[in-house]
Amino acid sequence: MAYALLAAVPPVFGLYSSFYPVLIYFIFGTSKHISIGTFAVISVMLGGVTERLAPDSNFMRWNNVTNEKRIRVATAVTFLAGLFQILLGLVHFGFVVTYLSEPLVRGYTTGAAIHVIVSQLKYIFGISPFRHSGPLSLIYTVLEICYLIPKTNVGTLVVSIVAMISLILAKELNKFLSKKIPIPIPVELLGITIATLVSWQVNLQEEYGVDVVGEIPSGLQPPIFPAASLFVQVIGDAFALAVVGYGIAISLGRIFALKYGYKVDSSQELIALGLSNSIGSLFQCITVSCSISRSMVQESTGGKTQVAGALSAIVILFITLWIGALFEYLPKAMLAAIIYVNLHGMMKQFMDIPALWRSSKTDMMVWVATFLLTLLLNPDLGLAAAIGFSMLTVIFRTQLPTYSRLGQVPNTEVYWPLEDTNHVREVPGILIFRSSATLYFANAEMYQDALGKKSGFDITKILSAKKKLEAKRKKCKKEKAKNPAESNVSDMVEEHEKDVATIQMDFELTPSLPRAIILDLSPVNFLDTVGVKTLHGIVKDYGEIGVEVVLACCQSCVVDNLQTGGFFNDKVTMSRLFATVHYAVLHCQLVQTYI
Repeated sequence: MAYALLAAVPPVFGLYSSFYPVLIYFIFGTSKHISIGTFAVISVMLGGVTERLAPDSNFMRWNNVTNEKRIRVATAVTFLAGLFQILLGLVHFGFVVTYLSEPLVRGYTTGAAIHVIVSQLKYIFGISPFRHSGPLSLIYTVLEICYLIPKTNVGTLVVSIVAMISLILAKELNKFLSKKIPIPIPVELLGITIATLVSWQVNLQEEYGVDVVGEIPSGLQPPIFPAASLFVQVIGDAFALAVVGYGIAISLGRIFALKYGYKVDSSQELIALGLSNSIGSLFQCITVSCSISRSMVQESTGGKTQVAGALSAIVILFITLWIGALFEYLPKAMLAAIIYVNLHGMMKQFMDIPALWRSSKTDMMVWVATFLLTLLLNPDLGLAAAIGFSMLTVIFRTQLPTYSRLGQVPNTEVYWPLEDTNHVREVPGILIFRSSATLYFANAEMYQDALGKKSGFDITKILSAKKKLEAKRKKCKKEKAKNPAESNVSDMVEEHEKDVATIQMDFELTPSLPRAIILDLSPVNFLDTVGVKTLHGIVKDYGEIGVEVVLACCQSCVVDNLQTGGFFNDKVTMSRLFATVHYAVLHCQLVQTYI
């Protein structure tokens, strides 16, 4: 009911949205633990749309006309968002979940939880801040709340504090008695009942100005098709809500799936969520997603399947039809207190930061960046930016791989990086080179540079020197042909001939320099045209100075890339490919023996 108010529609529409969509997800959903329903972040985004198209300034006072206009906007957005989710599910857009790593998911849900906390502060302090939207809206809201704190309603604050303390103590009692009683105490239900009775008896609204839920009409609404005339105006907002709603649902769904050891079908989740929204909108439901607070309540009270959600929907139906009017005196501060207490599990995710710092600093950066982006840019843009940042870390990892020179483990066919252990021995005269990442345009130049450093000589300088000497040799021969009698020309030719011979001899007689190079391509899962050209250039350049280059451990797709990229020709044949590094080593040793 509180989230319905965030969406700028009457509270009863929050009850509708906790009935129809839950039953639909019960049939089509794959997660066992998430609770489908209204969610603060989604409601805030929806409220921004409804207030933009039906602002208070367009009406003399808040009445049924205002309500009807905003309900039409909200249901139109919800219907379109559901259609988008169904379409994305049918085209298997759920693959995007592949890019939602666990650090990203946990950072995102933590950031979303902060949005929920801030959205409920108005009910905790009994104040009315202006609704902000867009990037940095969270910061503006917090600053305005700080400005309005002196205007706090003391009665509302007292109700909030007492409610939170009571709920925390009751939950601790539940934990203490968990092994002694078969069914946990329904803390939240008892809290709402007691708060409603106290508010009614003490008359908190009239005496102390405590904001209550207000009128809740009995019965359900007949189905009605959303206003199609509004679709063009809200199509962009509907798509954003569709993606963010899915992001929240699949994020929390994956957390529970990892915790309890099962899988969620990402594409089916899209379809289930889309059906929940599109069909629910016909019955005047607002946009739903996975409710973090309700999911935590459902999981903490022992709910293990969606049957728990179906039972909660039946309870909502019972409340809507018969006893909803009894909760008119329920303080909104009580609802906010329940949300706060059940978000403590999300707040524990801040402990991921020191754990990730010790295990993987890159994953820690993804967690922190996702959290900050979600806070600053709001969940819609924040999720897109977080996925982009996560992809950038992958690109940086491939651009900055580890380059290793391999050695043989004695009396085995195993080859291991020389830098990692002292128990491997370098094969004399053979350089075995491996990169930890695939070879493509972004790291091709670094691959060549690293190979040059590991080989112990600069192939570029050697080739350049040889070309210069060759050019001088030709020039001297031309001079000698023109003036054969001049002795200084002859001396010049002999001097350059000696320089060329010296360079070649120095290279051939240096024992530390390799006579063969084996490129271990086992980490390479594809080659683009730049990667193929790079390998071809390596084979050609080192071949000019008498160093044979062979390739080992190529996957079949890499061999296909080499063939289609024009790597093989009359001089470079498939005889340079070897199934293992050891076979390549035996080949190079055999060639050196005959030479």
